[in-house]
Amino acid sequence: MISYYPPSMRTVLCIDDDQAILRYEKMLLERSGYAVLTAASAQQGLRLVTMCECDAVLIDYEMPVMNGHEIASQIRRIRPELTIILLSGSDVPTHVLPLFDAFVPKLEANRELLPLIAELCSRPPGPEPKQGFYPEDRR
Repeated sequence: MISYYPPSMRTVLCIDDDQAILRYEKMLLERSGYAVLTAASAQQGLRLVTMCECDAVLIDYEMPVMNGHEIASQIRRIRPELTIILLSGSDVPTHVLPLFDAFVPKLEANRELLPLIAELCSRPPGPEPKQGFYPEDRR
């Protein structure tokens, strides 16, 4: 059984243009023992990826200027070992999913996000993106 609590303090970066979603993610993750960084724009998120040590990134798909796929592409170039989870409240093109370690619909984040982050952060880091986890095979 996988514990929802990180074995040691893990840091998760949340990138979303919706402040209410960022507050929710921050509260949910902090209550579960994670340190949380938030970014309200793609540019701010990319800056934090280069400046801070984080274990995972949660990215919204639909954002102004850069979408989640474009942000993840840039993160993979900078930090290919980083766990990247896509969150979306709408449909996501299937061709973008292989870039992410996992996809969670926002409506199911309350139930699926914590066990998923615990599982993905417990995997050993590697230079290539890990095999994706897509609940109920949403690819």
